[in-house]
Amino acid sequence: MKKASFQVFDAEPASFSGAALVYMLERSAWQDLQGHSPVLAAALHHLSDCGDLFAKDEQMVWLYPALLDWQGEQPYRVKRILLATFTAADAGYDALREKIRLCAGSIAQQLRGNTGIDGGDVLVLCPRKLLLASDDFAQHLVEGLVLGGYSFQGYKKEEEAEEKKKSGPIRYFLPGGEIAAKELHQNIKQAQIVAQAVCTARDMGNQPANRWTPADFAAYAERIAQEVNKKKKLKATIIDQAEMRTLGMEAILAVSRGSALPPTLSVIEYWSGKKYPTVLLVGKGLTFDSGGISAKPPAGMEDMKFDMCGGAAVMVLMQALAELNMPGVNVVGMVPATENLSGSAAIKPGDVVRHYGGLHAEVVNTDAEGRLILADAIAYGIATYSPDAVIDIATLTGAAVVGLGHHYSCLLANDERLSEHLLKAGQESGEPLWRLPLGPEYRKQLDSTVADIKNAGDRSGGTITAACYLQEFVGTTPWAHVDIAGTAWNFTEKSYVPKGASGTGVRTLVRALANWEKLNRS
Repeated sequence: MKKASFQVFDAEPASFSGAALVYMLERSAWQDLQGHSPVLAAALHHLSDCGDLFAKDEQMVWLYPALLDWQGEQPYRVKRILLATFTAADAGYDALREKIRLCAGSIAQQLRGNTGIDGGDVLVLCPRKLLLASDDFAQHLVEGLVLGGYSFQGYKKEEEAEEKKKSGPIRYFLPGGEIAAKELHQNIKQAQIVAQAVCTARDMGNQPANRWTPADFAAYAERIAQEVNKKKKLKATIIDQAEMRTLGMEAILAVSRGSALPPTLSVIEYWSGKKYPTVLLVGKGLTFDSGGISAKPPAGMEDMKFDMCGGAAVMVLMQALAELNMPGVNVVGMVPATENLSGSAAIKPGDVVRHYGGLHAEVVNTDAEGRLILADAIAYGIATYSPDAVIDIATLTGAAVVGLGHHYSCLLANDERLSEHLLKAGQESGEPLWRLPLGPEYRKQLDSTVADIKNAGDRSGGTITAACYLQEFVGTTPWAHVDIAGTAWNFTEKSYVPKGASGTGVRTLVRALANWEKLNRS
């Protein structure tokens, strides 16, 4: 995927001579455009009377200045004009942000693949009067344009040949408005970094399992530590199979035994200052999950390449933190990565493994492997870094899909403030979370007669009991678990969220970390 660029445009729209001019029109106040061009305003009235515009959100109409009778008015120099509608009336701040992202995503889809626009300049004009400040509007506009322009190129020859014909990425121009140019540039850059991180996470999730392995996670961690390191704030350490044995991470090793590929545990540290709190992030990196001996049904198993989307989210987030040079919080990102296959050495139902720290677990279901590798990483991370809070993110349970479908991620936590902080960040990001309960009544389902705990209970409350398993390893540390099984892959399809890997969780975690000071003050 080629990266779009963004610049500020302060001249009159009629003077823009690029490939396309885009008007984002708020449905209840579209007449505001009349001040720009009487001819264009007349065209809008005609389209409205015909019912072809303003009848619903995200309607799109192309106009071509060369085909319009300008009636003595100076014609627009741009080749084509795209009219795009959305509704802001009665929308709160979060809803309005989402409408902007949705409209921008639709615009990007209209532009993407248009041979007359690829590599060209596009000016996007926004409504003058909205609840949001210009910088806030710009952030969500940029996110929608970048995310909506995403496509996974894959491995088709014809796609590669077609891609080579394209002249380059689109260069977007945004109006300066009332905000200072320097501040606007900064907000645009920050939004680009975050949106591009999401796109990178999507690329990882869309890769087939033979193209994205545990070793690839480790290599990516080392590369970003070298390439985007700022003032030595980013450090990568890879714990390999031999060191896992030394450390006593028997659960990760047990899950990996059926695979010919060795496991890795990537540890990436981001430090902004000793005086700031430390947050431990752990992302599940199952690069392929067959279920092991407790095998999954063959139908749809090819999609289990996406079982590493939690790890992808953490990996790209650490890269984004360094690029943003985010202040006020230290973050340690950990990605335990392995495959779960049914080779001759594979872990068997009934086996007992010893976690890092000494807790023994009876493995009654080898397809409940994500909690095993996460638990080793969480226990090690807490013992090593003494974090002020822990957040893990994982495609952990099919029960999450059964319970909430593909519309909400599941949130479980042992801390009210941390839970509310993440719920708010998800709402603001358009990646909603729904909190589920935790309690001893659920933990009882994991009682084992031969070990401290077993890795699965019965089918009831599967998402909750999976979180109960992880809770055994966090002690009193504030902790939240985000189950993205339903949203990491085929998340509710939107104009800026394609089918396949969604990259969910990245924007939520960035927003939560950016506002971490507010959590400490609450």
